Amino acid sequence: MSFYTDIIRPNPLFASTKRIADLGLLEPVTRAAVQQIILDAAIQGIKLMVFETYRSQERQIELFNQGASKLRNVGVHHFGLACDLVKDVNGEPSWKGDFGFLKDLAEDNGLIWGGDWGNDTIVHSFVDSDHVQRINVADQARLFDVSWYPDADYEPVIV
Repeated sequence: MSFYTDIIRPNPLFASTKRIADLGLLEPVTRAAVQQIILDAAIQGIKLMVFETYRSQERQIELFNQGASKLRNVGVHHFGLACDLVKDVNGEPSWKGDFGFLKDLAEDNGLIWGGDWGNDTIVHSFVDSDHVQRINVADQARLFDVSWYPDADYEPVIV
């Protein structure tokens, strides 16, 4: 059993086409890391908000069809292992400015930053600088075919 099979799959929001920003749909280690990132950013004077946590297959297809995502099939959000964090400007989400600060905050909290996908030595074709996730790219295929789910001891950041 896993957080995905026990919590996400039976959730009434499983097939929702709406944007979901519910921290309760993040796997517990991921949730704690995201909460700490928000606190750490606040110490730096940066106010963040959770923009999206869980994402259904239905929403993923909609975003793909709108050109807002490069993935047609489910991504890491679908498994409760990813979160999009944006700047909070007077209660409104903002993507303005540099999000490079998330790199160190993510790594310090055991997450991968979508700005370099855990490897800043190569140029990536897809950069998602407001995205953090608790899985490295090399393990995503196993996650997507539901043959594996990370346990609490899993360390995605390769230092």
